[in-house]
Amino acid sequence: MNAIGSLNRVEGREKVTGEARYAVEHPVPDAAYAWVVQSTVAKGEITAFDTSDAEALPGVLTVLTPDNAPELAPVSDGELAVLQSRKVAYRGQIVAAVVAETLETAREAARLVRVTYAARPHDVRLTPDHPGRYTPDEAEDGPWQARQGDPEDAFRAAPVRIDCTFTTPAEHNNPMEPHATLAAWDGDALTVHDSNQGPATVRSTLAKIFELDPARVRVISPHVGGGFGSKGTPRPNVVLAAMAARAVGRPVKLAFTRRQMYALTGYRSPTVQRVRLGAREDGRLTTIIHESFEQSSTVREFAEESTTPTRVMYRAPNRRTAYHLTRLDVPSTSWMRAPGDAPGMFALESAMDELAVVLGLDPIELRVRNEPDGHPEDGRPFSSRNLVACLREGAARFGWSDRDPAPGVRRVGRRLVGTGVAAATYPVLRSPAQATARANADGSYTVRIAAVDLGTGARTALALIAAETLKADPAQVTVEIGDSDLPRAGLAGGSAGTAGWGTAVVRACEALLSKLNGHVPPEGVEAAADTTDEVRGQGDDYARHSFGAHFAEVEVDVDTGEIRVPRMLGVFATGRIVNAKAARSQFLGGMIMGLGMALMEESVLDEAFGDHLTADLAQYHIPASADVRDLDAVWLDEHDPHVNPMGTKGIGEIGIVGAAAAITNAVHHATGVRFRALPLTPPRVLPEL
Repeated sequence: MNAIGSLNRVEGREKVTGEARYAVEHPVPDAAYAWVVQSTVAKGEITAFDTSDAEALPGVLTVLTPDNAPELAPVSDGELAVLQSRKVAYRGQIVAAVVAETLETAREAARLVRVTYAARPHDVRLTPDHPGRYTPDEAEDGPWQARQGDPEDAFRAAPVRIDCTFTTPAEHNNPMEPHATLAAWDGDALTVHDSNQGPATVRSTLAKIFELDPARVRVISPHVGGGFGSKGTPRPNVVLAAMAARAVGRPVKLAFTRRQMYALTGYRSPTVQRVRLGAREDGRLTTIIHESFEQSSTVREFAEESTTPTRVMYRAPNRRTAYHLTRLDVPSTSWMRAPGDAPGMFALESAMDELAVVLGLDPIELRVRNEPDGHPEDGRPFSSRNLVACLREGAARFGWSDRDPAPGVRRVGRRLVGTGVAAATYPVLRSPAQATARANADGSYTVRIAAVDLGTGARTALALIAAETLKADPAQVTVEIGDSDLPRAGLAGGSAGTAGWGTAVVRACEALLSKLNGHVPPEGVEAAADTTDEVRGQGDDYARHSFGAHFAEVEVDVDTGEIRVPRMLGVFATGRIVNAKAARSQFLGGMIMGLGMALMEESVLDEAFGDHLTADLAQYHIPASADVRDLDAVWLDEHDPHVNPMGTKGIGEIGIVGAAAAITNAVHHATGVRFRALPLTPPRVLPEL
């Protein structure tokens, strides 16, 4: 298959031997430790603090509250206004923090802080008809609503109609490494070791909050233990650690616990999605209407934008997509792997399956018949679009032609067996970046860029890209990343990391080659690149997206309602692959996350108290080894010259998109029962069998 290479992680030995240091593992003399106090009401005002018992505990250095915390400069993200007000916006919000000589002392002292509240009635329930529902003025990926033709009239006139409502629950990112920071001041210079998805973004944010010259802030993140979007922007931990370190005049380490993360570091909004499809008898769509209702906190606005992928998927002359927000007294929603696309494609691809059943048409054939010639909304050509090829390749590999389309007829013992399919898409993104490339006298090369490796293999990928451009062995290339003092780079997010960083690395290496004349002086030769003009000048003459297809086989136990997935296959068209070994791992990781989305993951909200009951991995279930049986991921040999100099499209998120729909479609095929609410847990499934 088309790939630059297939390498083990260049930092693999460091990780398996424990040499790799994560944020709060870095040794620093005289470090103190911080622990947060969280609100016990979902809405209200703090009327009094009693910190006397906490301050009397030996080893306590200070107790920070809104009454004595330093004033911070405002930024757009209200979650970063740590300890700036006595107002409580959600249960679990930080209301105080203890700094002590040891972690154990800080934790015990936090327990002794007494907070008195004037609680007010809270509203935490998302409903489509909520009186506070509104439509955002702007959206990150386009307008909040897109409309063509007369979709409502076309739907009423359609010979075949599907009108379904799908719901997905709140879901929490659970990276292996918690959100953690080590902060230290040297006069007015701030250095933080932080677990994040973009050191440059953290640096610029801290500089604004503490009113510093950005050159006086350094963010070091050589190894990050996962993020899934939850570390895409700075979270309260990095601000509070810096605040605490300044208050006590010593380095401070702060790591959120798993339970604290459920309130403080973001999660995927629950959604209520209505999908209406109108079609002719031959299956060709006449109208698509997709609306989504989502929640945000009162602290910051964030939209899941679940209808965005519907805009690029299928041809229909009449169409409308829209999403609506309700600001509730809940923790702030934020990015989670494939934001918008993961829940949105669950709804759309489930509805397409329902339409195929009503029409008596093979679900793959239905999708093929509605394949557009260009972007369905504006007609732009796709830079490359191989969805049909993914469906065809997957069908051949999965044995789709042997499938009996009749639902609920295959049984092995007490298990009902079925198969399902769903399509996948994700936009191709990249951001401007800077990089340097140096040729050293010993024949080696050093590439520097402030990228970050979340465990996805970014170092290895960039080494392969540099080596190919330099026509060198990858072993000759050292890649330095994870430090805001390096040339600026964008976030590791949106499946855009390799595309943006890789472009800068290619251009820096090309500039280096132009300087070399066969001889490298003892001091070496260095070249730099800045891709701002190139990326911003790319234009929108092409619609750039990845595509894929998921196939799943399920077994449903008629006595318990338990669902097992013995087989999953993902086939993807994502441009050129950089590192085949890491790419397969990324695809499978996304598919496994989609398996969890379909069958297990659910953050259960306690409406009386206003917070999530499932606040640890004992109660918030994710797939374990026994749940992951025969999974395979392959990709097409796709060439796309219109995306970036490497021809890559990004692979971190498309693996989860559509996976849940393939599984739930398979459950319908197995049982004859259509489930439209995730996750499909035994208590939800068994009563319907």
